[in-house]
Amino acid sequence: MKYRATVSEETKMGNRHSQSYSLPEGSQHLPKGQALPSADLQPLSHPSGSGEPESHQPAKGKSHQGLDAGRDTKAKSHQRFDADRDAKKLNKACKGMGTDEAAIIEILSSRTSSERQQIKQKYKTTYGKDLEEVLKSELSGNFEKAALALLDRPDEYAARQLQKAMKGLGTNEAVLIEVLCTRTNKEIIAIKEAYQRLFDKSLESDVKGDISGSLKRILVSLLQANRDEGDNVDKDLAGQDAKELYDAGEGRWGTDELAFNELLAKRSHKQLRATFEAYQTLIGKDIEEAIEAETSGDLQKAYLTLVRSARDLQGYFADRLYKSMKGAGTDEDTLIDIIVTRAEVDLQGIKARFQEKYQKSLSDMVRSDTSGDFQKLLVALLH
Repeated sequence: MKYRATVSEETKMGNRHSQSYSLPEGSQHLPKGQALPSADLQPLSHPSGSGEPESHQPAKGKSHQGLDAGRDTKAKSHQRFDADRDAKKLNKACKGMGTDEAAIIEILSSRTSSERQQIKQKYKTTYGKDLEEVLKSELSGNFEKAALALLDRPDEYAARQLQKAMKGLGTNEAVLIEVLCTRTNKEIIAIKEAYQRLFDKSLESDVKGDISGSLKRILVSLLQANRDEGDNVDKDLAGQDAKELYDAGEGRWGTDELAFNELLAKRSHKQLRATFEAYQTLIGKDIEEAIEAETSGDLQKAYLTLVRSARDLQGYFADRLYKSMKGAGTDEDTLIDIIVTRAEVDLQGIKARFQEKYQKSLSDMVRSDTSGDFQKLLVALLH
């Protein structure tokens, strides 16, 4: 079945917080140009057609903000995993007349990424064929896309997405922005290594050759994977950084992107949240409003993605999923990218944030917005 796709718009995620910073008396709203005074991935447990609402709630006392929260860092292995048995089941599902899609969905959705790699290897050893090629010949459309995405290692899937975004005429900057602005240092390093392994080229060199200007500079900064990922928050530094951002943007004619790049690419997400709070207090304006006023185009998208990811990464992805299904048409590529790539990272947190923000179950919205085997596979992954 073919699906009509509409690319989702960037969403605003203005988490606003109470502030604890102060300015010297009489200098709270400054005109332009004036300087400031110095969850685990579980085996398939519900039938794919189940209409049960989701009940995942954030754990007590846990923040749902930033890269440092809500991560399903240890995906559980399937209790009775047997690569040989799964390879045989998949072979049987694709053999002869017709295809047993239910068997394919059950296996792919209830195994970890590591287990799926073992199944691929066992399949090739036993049958002398690549499982991907067999599935390509048996499946079609978005169901095929999602199944093949699940057979890829997460770092290799991201590397392929980036290479595809830069291949040929034109560049899909949105893909580069989403991947590089939302990943941890470890994930970016793994993606760079996968890119070199798959394409025998440097990801950084390709980005430099394909992107220009201010966007190139922020993406290259992010590719260094030098973000502080510690838990400490320095309130004094947050105030200094807020002033620097003001001086680099609204406090001058033109924008000094170097200051924005330095802070957004290197500070920890917890430190950035403190900086955004300080900015609100010192300047009387939200940092997202300042970015929207001072930048445009793809650079603006990159900065906003970095800010929104630092504030609430699971909320950012929840918004992207909602926008991909809202209104006429569905952006199936976004559904596949997020549900597959976040399945063993923070999908349970994304589901909980989706429920909180939109008062509806992500599974139910996916179920009502997609159909057929593609729908069954996505819903199975969400459970």
